[in-house]
Amino acid sequence: MAGEETAGAVGVPLRLVHDVVSISAAGFSGFFKKDCANLGRRVTLLAHLLEEMRDSKRIQLNCEVGSSSFSNSLFADLILALQAAKRLVAAANNFDNSVVSSVELIRSQLGRATERYGGPLNSSILNRALSQPLDKEIDSFQPSIRLTGSMHVENVDGEVNIKVEDITEGDGAVDQASDMDSTKENLSKSATSSEVGLSKEKPDSRAIPDDFRCPISLELMRDPVIVATGQTYERSYIQRWIDCGNTTCPKTRQKLRNLTLTPNYVLRSLISQWCAKHDTDQPRALVNGRIKKSDGSFRDVTGDIAAMEALFRKLSNGSANECRAAISEIRSLSKRSTDNRVLLAEAGAIPIIVNLLTSDDAQIQENAITSILNLSIYDDNRGLIMLANAIPSIVQVLKNGSVEAKENAAATLFSLSIADENKIIIGASGAIPSLVDLLENGSQTGKKDAATALFNLCIYHGNKGRAVRAGIITALLKMLTESSSFCMADEALTILSVIANHQEAKTAIVKAGMMPILVDVLRVGLPRCKENAAAVLLSLCKRDAVNLACVSRLGAGILLAELAESGTDRTKRKATSLLEHLRSCFFD
Repeated sequence: MAGEETAGAVGVPLRLVHDVVSISAAGFSGFFKKDCANLGRRVTLLAHLLEEMRDSKRIQLNCEVGSSSFSNSLFADLILALQAAKRLVAAANNFDNSVVSSVELIRSQLGRATERYGGPLNSSILNRALSQPLDKEIDSFQPSIRLTGSMHVENVDGEVNIKVEDITEGDGAVDQASDMDSTKENLSKSATSSEVGLSKEKPDSRAIPDDFRCPISLELMRDPVIVATGQTYERSYIQRWIDCGNTTCPKTRQKLRNLTLTPNYVLRSLISQWCAKHDTDQPRALVNGRIKKSDGSFRDVTGDIAAMEALFRKLSNGSANECRAAISEIRSLSKRSTDNRVLLAEAGAIPIIVNLLTSDDAQIQENAITSILNLSIYDDNRGLIMLANAIPSIVQVLKNGSVEAKENAAATLFSLSIADENKIIIGASGAIPSLVDLLENGSQTGKKDAATALFNLCIYHGNKGRAVRAGIITALLKMLTESSSFCMADEALTILSVIANHQEAKTAIVKAGMMPILVDVLRVGLPRCKENAAAVLLSLCKRDAVNLACVSRLGAGILLAELAESGTDRTKRKATSLLEHLRSCFFD
C-alpha cells in the first residue's frame, strides 16, 4: 500500500533528524559554533512534522489517492539535505584555520556578488557561473539581453598593464599624456559597459566599475598590482595566493613566468579619482585597530602597534646602540609586508624616521633612508612623507650620504615623484643637480636609480631646463660613448627623448655633437634604442632647417626609410614623420 510506503519513507529522514539532534546536544565549539547551533535547532523542528506524517492516517490516505512517486521524490530530496546537514554538524568542531579562511572569503565574495547583481543569486546563475572559466564574466541578465542584443556591451577583458619600464618608452610629456588619456578612456568605457548591462535592474551610479574590483575578492582595490600575465589584483590577495604555493594566474590559469608584483599606479590613481567623484571612502587597510587580512577577515593589531611605538621611543630617547638596533628593526619591518608599511605609518613612524635622515651616524642614516623608501611603496604613505617635509633631508642624503644611502635616496625620489604635484616640489628642492652628479659619477646601481628618478622628474616640463643647466647632457653623452657605461645607452636615450622637446635641451644636444651618435644608433642600435633615437632626432629637426640638413648629410635618410618599413610601430611613426620633414625641406 502507498500509505505503508509513505510511513516507511518517513522513517529514514526522521532517523537522520534524530542523529542531528543528538550531535547538536553535545554542543559546538570553534568558528562555526553559532551557525551549527542554528542549523541543529532548525532541523529539530522537522522532527515534529515527520512524526506527525508517520502517525497521521489522513496523510497516508491522501498519499494512497495521490502519486506515490511524487512523495518518494520529495523524501529523496529531503534525505539528501539531511545527510549533508548531519555531515556538516559532525565535522563542525574539526575545521582548521584554512577552512575558516576559505569560508570567510566565499562569504565576502557572495555578498559582493549579490550587491553587484542587484539581488540574490538563483541556482541558474550559480550553475552557469560554475560552468564558466574564471576569465569570463557571468551576466545574470543574459536571457533578457538576448532579446535586446544591441543593448549589451562586452566588458573589457584586459587590465591596465603599465609598468615602470613600459613608461620609459614614452616620447615625452605629450605622448605620455596621450597614453594616459587613452588608458583612462578605455577604463571609462569598460566601466560604462558594466553599468549599461545592469542599468535596468540596478540604476546605481555609484556601482563600482568591474575594472576597479579585485578578481579574487570582488572588492574595490586599494593597492592594485600587475602579475606576469598582465592581470591586476589586490596585492594582499594575490600575495596570499602565491604564498600558498600557486604559480598560475587565478583569472587566466596561465603559468606565471615570474612572481613579480608590479604596482599599477595608473589604476590606483583612477580608483582615487573615482572615489573622490562619487564621495566614496577609499578602502582602508586599518580600521579601529584591526587590519584587513588577505582572506577578507580582520586581525587585531593593537599589540603590533604597541611594539612599534616601543621602537619609536628607543629612537627618540634611547642610547646610540638602542637607536641603531631600533631603526634596523624598522627597516626590516618596512621591507617585509604591505601591512607593516600601513601599521608603521599609522603608529606615527614617518616624522620620527625623517628626523633621523640628518643623523651624523652613517648606519642610522642609511637605515632611515631605506625605511622611507620601503614606506613610500604604499601609496597613502607618500602623502605623509611629503607632509613630514622629507624632501630637503632626502636631498641632503643624496649629496653627502654613503654609496648605498645615495642610491636609496635616488630611488625614494623616484617613488615620491610618481605624483605629479611632487615632481614640481622635488624639482624645486635642488635634487636634480645631485641626481645628475649621481648619474655621472655613481655606482652602476646608483646610475640606474638616478636615471629612473630623472626620467620621471623630467616629465614635468619645468624640470627639463633644470636638468640641462645641471649638466645632464654631458652625463648622457658619456653614457652613450664610454664602453663601461654603454649598457645604459637605453636609459640615456630614453631621458633624451623626454627632454629633447625643450629648447635649452635642443641647443645643448646639438652643441655637444650628439647628432652623429644618434644617427649611428639608427644604424646599429637595439630596437628600443632606435625608437628613442628617432624620437630625439624628430624633436631636434622639427622647424629647424639647419638640423635637418645635418641629418641629411649624415646619411640618415636611407636608415629612416628602412626603419619606416621594418621598425617597431613607434619607430615607424617617428621615422616616417622625420622623412616627411626632410622631403618638405629639400623638395618643396
